[in-house]
Amino acid sequence: MGERIRVLAIMGPTAVGKTELAAELAREFDGEIVSVDSAQVYVGMDIGTAKPGLELRAEIPHHLIDIRDPALAYSAAEFADDAREAVTEIAGRGRLPILAGGTMLYFRALLEGLSPMPSADPALRAELDRLQAEEGSPGLHRRLAAVDPGSARRLHPNDPQRIKRALEVFRLTGRPLAELQAGGGEAPDWRVFRLALAPPQRERLHRRIAERFHGMLERGFLDEVRCLYERGDLDDSLPSVRSVGYRQAWRHLEGRLDHGEMVARGIAATRQLAKRQCTWLRRETEAHVLNWNDDSDLACIRREIRAFLN
Repeated sequence: MGERIRVLAIMGPTAVGKTELAAELAREFDGEIVSVDSAQVYVGMDIGTAKPGLELRAEIPHHLIDIRDPALAYSAAEFADDAREAVTEIAGRGRLPILAGGTMLYFRALLEGLSPMPSADPALRAELDRLQAEEGSPGLHRRLAAVDPGSARRLHPNDPQRIKRALEVFRLTGRPLAELQAGGGEAPDWRVFRLALAPPQRERLHRRIAERFHGMLERGFLDEVRCLYERGDLDDSLPSVRSVGYRQAWRHLEGRLDHGEMVARGIAATRQLAKRQCTWLRRETEAHVLNWNDDSDLACIRREIRAFLN
């Protein structure tokens, strides 16, 4: 039996500085970074996903970035398979695999495993489509809240695709989607150092989120979305276009939101994402917590990582 693979997992809400910390620790501990981000997988979605720049990616190998066309979906199960392969290859080179990102379902799928999900049922999906036509997405959302309140809290009433999938899973299994996802599957036999970045005070995090969104706009975010919009084969039902910020920019390009509304809704959606991420993080009871921008805390964490690796 060989020694178990050691992995560093850096998780935290959006705009808290995960990319910078992952790069810093990769330099110090000879690591390669595996992105744990459901939007950075898509080609052509760079500014709005805050992808690491090309210069950084040339210095430090990054994995699972730019691996999927925006017209295609990418599931948590696919991520788990791809990430497991990347981690194994990195460790095989004698380097430290560093998982870094904020898609908490991806972390769970990889580190804890997911229960098998039922396949789509065409007859049931047709029935749900009919209900959507009759009741609208808010009506479907109310139905979901009655049988799976956890999923209903996570999903926006105007997200019919995910609402229908959650209803479909419940109708097929009799169990809420979140319960199945939490049930777990086969987890890899790794030693994992989990590091959770605690965000700054809410007001300061909100300010950072707003500043980052405006900075993305200054760097050409709308032009980036316009390139996707003008392809002609994408629409706002796709997971890529539903990503935070992209959905609001897409609606602006469709003429459904003016510029000010797009900015306000994009920032609000990002704040909601950060809130959901923080809720997930509170369940990470085994994680080492690093207080945001605390140098003494970081020095202590470095010592703990060094001990973990020795």
